[in-house]
Amino acid sequence: MINRILFDGHHLSAANATGIATYANTLAATARAIGYETGVVLSSNATTDRKEPQFSEIAFFDPSSSHKRSIAAHLGLASALLFGKPFGVRPWTFQRVGWVIDAPVSEPLERLMRALANMDTIYVAPELFEHARFHFKRYGRLMAIRVEEKPALFHATHPTPAAVPGCPNIYTIHDLVPLRLPYTTLDHKKYTFQLLRHLCRKADHIVTVSNHSKEDIIKFFGLPEDRITNTYQSVHLPEALLARTDAEVADEIANAFGVGFKEYFLFVGAIEPKKNIARLIDAYAASGTPRPLVIAGALGWQYDRDVEKIDDEKFLYYRTDRGRLHPERQVRRISYLPRPQLISLIRGARAVLFPSLYEGFGLPVLEAMLLGTPVLTSNVASLPEISGDAAVLVDPLDAGAISRAIRTLDQDADLRRELSLRGPRRAAVFSPKAYRTSIGELYKRLGVTPAAPDPPRKS
Repeated sequence: MINRILFDGHHLSAANATGIATYANTLAATARAIGYETGVVLSSNATTDRKEPQFSEIAFFDPSSSHKRSIAAHLGLASALLFGKPFGVRPWTFQRVGWVIDAPVSEPLERLMRALANMDTIYVAPELFEHARFHFKRYGRLMAIRVEEKPALFHATHPTPAAVPGCPNIYTIHDLVPLRLPYTTLDHKKYTFQLLRHLCRKADHIVTVSNHSKEDIIKFFGLPEDRITNTYQSVHLPEALLARTDAEVADEIANAFGVGFKEYFLFVGAIEPKKNIARLIDAYAASGTPRPLVIAGALGWQYDRDVEKIDDEKFLYYRTDRGRLHPERQVRRISYLPRPQLISLIRGARAVLFPSLYEGFGLPVLEAMLLGTPVLTSNVASLPEISGDAAVLVDPLDAGAISRAIRTLDQDADLRRELSLRGPRRAAVFSPKAYRTSIGELYKRLGVTPAAPDPPRKS
């Protein structure tokens, strides 16, 4: 019996989908750890040839080819826009032949390569998810993905307008941000509403990542409670990174970023409206703290106002060193960091500041708590549910409240010490072990059990 879980790979290499990509990576690694085979279906507009696996691997990872659609690809997209894909799409099996060296030079590429390492089978189809979107707009139905070997389950890690015939199809809806805060996203709202409504009616099951999101989805779409499961999320940090001493982390962040251990505040996340960065910067400036604010995140969308705040000349000052003036910024942004460096940056922060307007879960809060870094976050959506008593909660719309909380965290060593102790205890609720149990129970309820371990050999 095949015990393969097939995942969609829509966001694994997207520049502005770090949260969903992290979720997909963790989910696939968890399924594999439980005992399932794993597969992923990916979209590519690179020129590939299943008869030339060596060149196909090169083309797949070539960023220049991925930005140049062939004439056939353009014609295929035009045809999909007009007629959809009434007969579905047949991806082909992609082979990692080992010619391309896994040395990623960007965050999306790092995420993609990390994800592929967790996959037993990789399927690729040209413009797969674009075709699926056009098909749904044309017919109001999900496009069929007809893979060579039927999986036991298709788990779309975000609302995907596609389904795999002949097996259960489940979909993770992380939150309803495009519908609850429509002014913070560029999603096509009518399409999003229609797709989510369709999935809630037709999917074999809906998965979400917090009780808050679960309640939102039930209320908004009238979904029966027995058709949706909150599995929460988890994060795995390598033991080698957790075992590093404070002195080692301090040396790394001083050399890499020019900041002192526990001498800066940190925001982690994409630069986009729902993250509330402009208000955070105003609150930070009003707090009067002399310690810098580091913003670690790629550009998402509608980021002009946030970038303008970050680059404001009032945050520029000059430091004298050995008779020379060196320009420094009180608010600074770092766009891409390898995962180990980001972990060090979180661990070395005086506090992580995450006053988001709305989150389905809020991974930066969990990561900071796990590392024992104090957290300031919002008292709305899922964030109080995730942080429990291990964070300072503020009204994200009240810059004065955020400012006072920053000042308190800066000056109150006892509070920081207490939050550093509470954080890891709260993070244990979302441990990889707990997540494996949650995901395993979900899949078993859907009739999919992991492969039995091989029997011990007789001596």
